[in-house]
This record gives sequence, structure tokens and C-alpha cells, in this order.
Amino acid sequence: MATFVLAFIVGMTYGGIVRKITARVHNRMGPPFYQNFIDAFKLYSKTSAIHHGAMHFLGPAFLMVSSIVSLMIVPVLIPGGDSWYNSWFTNMNASGDLIFLIYIMVFGSLGLALGAGQTGNPNSSIGVTRGLSQMVGFEIPWVMALVALMISYKTTSIVDFINIQQETGTWLMFSHPLAFITAILAMLGMFRYSPFDIVGAPTELASGPVSENGGKFLFTMMSSGSVFAFVKLTLFVDLFMGGAENLVILVVKTFALYMIPVLYGIVSPRYRTEQAVRFFWGWPTFIGLLAILYAVIF
Repeated sequence: MATFVLAFIVGMTYGGIVRKITARVHNRMGPPFYQNFIDAFKLYSKTSAIHHGAMHFLGPAFLMVSSIVSLMIVPVLIPGGDSWYNSWFTNMNASGDLIFLIYIMVFGSLGLALGAGQTGNPNSSIGVTRGLSQMVGFEIPWVMALVALMISYKTTSIVDFINIQQETGTWLMFSHPLAFITAILAMLGMFRYSPFDIVGAPTELASGPVSENGGKFLFTMMSSGSVFAFVKLTLFVDLFMGGAENLVILVVKTFALYMIPVLYGIVSPRYRTEQAVRFFWGWPTFIGLLAILYAVIF
């Protein structure tokens, strides 16, 4: 429970800060950083009279389940640390590995696609088609980066990767820079900021897959998105930046990583679907192949 509360608060706060930063870059004041909390609880207080069948209900539920299960697998803090609060965030991270995580992280998107498809809204269908196409694009270099680490250290355990970095005193972003670069390029698509915001595309699709969803449906999607953002950032910190000894270091590292897709997106125009897929199957995939070759040879 403590891990979920932490992930929710951090994810929602980061989202609010991003709205503020984006507004300032655009020479606007923007909403306060806590606006996301106000929006979320306002949505939770509302009801929706629009229902499109069982799958419409299950789509947001799949998103939340995927986010929570992923959160339970990813170590939030370095296991076995001296801080008294480390025991609050142990979860099931000692029992999970990267292969399971790769599967479960895709589960939510597929569930949302099924739920959005049942609404019959063309904006939802177009958004789902774009989202699945883009996911196929960035998943390939993302998996390549992880495979390079697995080959190099003969393990799929996230905890093992943290321990390796603690024992050697070197972050994997420095010892395996090609895998890190590949993962960062794939991360640009994971967070769906511009130029990879083709899924929602507010000026084109009226929010895409979340069309026909309001009230508690939209609250669930918003909450799961915030939790999932925290999960992905924490996973990057664990794999490439040595994990975090305490919550302060975790926030500093995750926020620094989060600024990469955010700042890149603020100054980038939106890609078309084929441009996004072509991007991920270009240099990111090529660098991922080099990362795997480096792991095999060295």
C-alpha cells in the first residue's frame, strides 16, 4: 500500500510539474503543480452515464492491474538498505524478473485497446491503431537494451543488476552506454510526449483511446498512467543508475530522467505514425544491435 501511495503521489506531482514547465516554455503561467490531484479527485466524484459493455469497464481495470503488478515487481529502493523505511517498499521484487516485467507492462495497453474498441468511437479506434503501431516500434529497441544486459551478466533479476552496480561501483549507463542510449531512445516513445503523442493527439483525435471515458473511468486511467510513469522511471534507475538508497535520491534520479522526454517533447512537432515507427526501427534498433554484439563479444 505504501508503494502505491508513493507512486501515485510522485507520478501525479511529476505530471503537474510537467504542465507547469511546458506552460512556461510557451510563455504562459500554467496551472499549479498540484492541479492533477484536483482534476483526479474531481473525476472520482463524478459518475458516467455512458456504458458500452463489459469490456468498456475492464479496459481501465486492465491498465490499473498492469501498473500495480509492475510496481510490485520493480524494486523502489535498494533491497536490504539500512534505512528503516526500506522495509515498506520491498513488495515482490525479489521474486520478479525482467522477462515477466516485459510481458506485464504490455498487458495494460492491450486491455485498453480492447476496451476502447468496444466504445465504437472512431477516435478511440484510430488512437488504438496508432498506439499499438508505435508500441511495436519502441518495444523492439527497448527489449534489445534489456537483452544486452541479460547476456552480459547472465541474469534476468532486477535485484541482481542493482547488486552488480553496488559491488562494482559503476552504473550500467557507463559500463554499457550503448544499451543505455537504446533504452533512452525507446523511453521517448513510452511516455508518449511529442513527437510521439500520436496516440492521444488532442487536436486530431479528441484524446484518442480515452474518448467515451469520463468520471471514474478517466480517474482510473489517469491514476494508472501516473503509477506506470513512476514504475518506468524507477526501473530505469534500477537498471542503469545503480538504484536509490533513499527516497530523496530516488526522486532526484527519476525526475532527471523524466526531463529527457519532457524537454525533447516541448520543442518537437508531432510525428505521423509511420514516421514514429521508422524512427524506432532506425538508429535505436541499430544501436540496440550494437549493444547486443558488445555484450556477446565482451
